[in-house]
Amino acid sequence: MGTPWFAVPALRALAGAGHDIAAVYCQPPRPSGRGQGVRRSPVHEAADAIGIEVRTPVSLKRDPAAQAAFAALGLDAAVVAAYGLLLPESMLASPLRGCLNIHASLLPRWRGAAPIQAAILAGDTETGVTIMRMEAGLDTGPMLLRGAVPITESTTASALHDALASLGAALVLRALAEDPEPVPQPADGVTYAGKLTRQDGRLDWTLGATVLARRVRALNPWPGTFATLAGETLKVLAAHAEPATGVPGTVLDESLLVATGDGALRLTRVQAAGRAPMPADAFLRGRHVPPGTRLQ
Repeated sequence: MGTPWFAVPALRALAGAGHDIAAVYCQPPRPSGRGQGVRRSPVHEAADAIGIEVRTPVSLKRDPAAQAAFAALGLDAAVVAAYGLLLPESMLASPLRGCLNIHASLLPRWRGAAPIQAAILAGDTETGVTIMRMEAGLDTGPMLLRGAVPITESTTASALHDALASLGAALVLRALAEDPEPVPQPADGVTYAGKLTRQDGRLDWTLGATVLARRVRALNPWPGTFATLAGETLKVLAAHAEPATGVPGTVLDESLLVATGDGALRLTRVQAAGRAPMPADAFLRGRHVPPGTRLQ
């Protein structure tokens, strides 16, 4: 049970290991892209390529027929990874070994919707994957296995996402093979990663440069980080902190060094409205941004 690309490595690993996959559940195809053509999810595409039945219910909690169809599968276990729909308690209890969730954090830290981004934003030095037996609470179930991945000052959400997806696939195979004893999550150290919105990507220049650099790494590719330059949106795709002082939001040199509340942020890769992503020096060859320019 999964929808985005994060769940694809686990699906492929389960099929490759010879598990009998009764069905794949993912969210329904939806309009996507500029043309708003209906597009199947990455998990849907991967399941079709393998030749596994795909089920795409719109809801589970309000659909008794879907719940009954799930129970009729007679599952030993269900593997869940970024599915996007809430499972009612009847479904959580239906498989003999329960529903095993591949969660992209070292629980109980970063329960919730955006654990990968939250770990980078907070300046964590590591994160990982927890294989958890699901229960009714939000990511509160007992843990079966955990694996850690370091976070460096250059780690992006995209790279971390891919590393954790691969780790999750390996760990869930181990969990199914070894059937480890569930361990309750610690009562302390609980944090939550709320759902992100597009507005989270606006850069607040009164924050410190280190904080803003983490935000650029954490929120790309989605929702993306951006500022306003001369009334137009400028996406910031890569940046790093440097020591400098000035009025927050003010360009300090000829190479897009922007003052912040603590230090300065060097913009190294940007994208102007209607243009392709490009290095900052290429952007500046086509547009003069002199020192003293203000970014909002």
